[in-house]
Amino acid sequence: MVRAFCIQKDRSVTQPIYAIGDIHGQLTELEHALARIEADGGADARIVFLGDYTDRGPDSRGVIDRLVDGQAQGRNWSFIMGNHDRMFSWFMEDYPRHEAYLPTELYWLHARLGGDTTLASYGVEFDGRTRMLDVHRMALAAVPDTHLAFLRSLSLSIQTEDLFFVHAGIRPGVPLDDQDEEDLIWIRKEFHEVTAPHPKLIVHGHTPVEQATHYGNRVNLDSGAGYGKPLTVAVFEGQNCWLLTDQGRVQLAPAP
Repeated sequence: MVRAFCIQKDRSVTQPIYAIGDIHGQLTELEHALARIEADGGADARIVFLGDYTDRGPDSRGVIDRLVDGQAQGRNWSFIMGNHDRMFSWFMEDYPRHEAYLPTELYWLHARLGGDTTLASYGVEFDGRTRMLDVHRMALAAVPDTHLAFLRSLSLSIQTEDLFFVHAGIRPGVPLDDQDEEDLIWIRKEFHEVTAPHPKLIVHGHTPVEQATHYGNRVNLDSGAGYGKPLTVAVFEGQNCWLLTDQGRVQLAPAP
């Protein structure tokens, strides 16, 4: 299913663009990342969030509260949909939808995926004996409408002249404007195996790596915050890239 209407384009390259990798409910790490960005680029810095705001970490509600608050303040922030965000959104529909990309034994509330911790951050507690429909009913009562509206508003990708920001990656050989939603939020192997240049430098998360890595044709910023590791922030000027640390910018060059 192609949802081209969700793809944002922006031709401006005069302002640095900051990108934040997968947050996964880590509010303290998010606040730390935002502080580093403000120190480097000021309060009006342009930020692209690469998705997966929820699940696994302890405060998914706090993370979404913080992002919704920044959006309401008119911050120059853009938000991409991650697969975990879509699973959350689908569970909160009138009748929960299951993610077909998951193995048959998994579902969003499974501890491995972290939907249980997300609902716990909203005060929804359950165990293995609780009926799914009862969990769903409690979730509908607990999750604010503003959070659901935020999840529904997420973009599939954001483009500049030089960069293509996306959660998971792209299908190689398919024009950027024709990419499929499932690939944009789920793809791994077929995307990772390609070393040839893409039409633009792809900036993504989704697949945790030991540290943010520049592969020449793509930059992976998922450094494993969902598993308790530090959240990564990068800053781009054209296709030039730096990691943003407490000591300032550190160039992120393509791996040899």
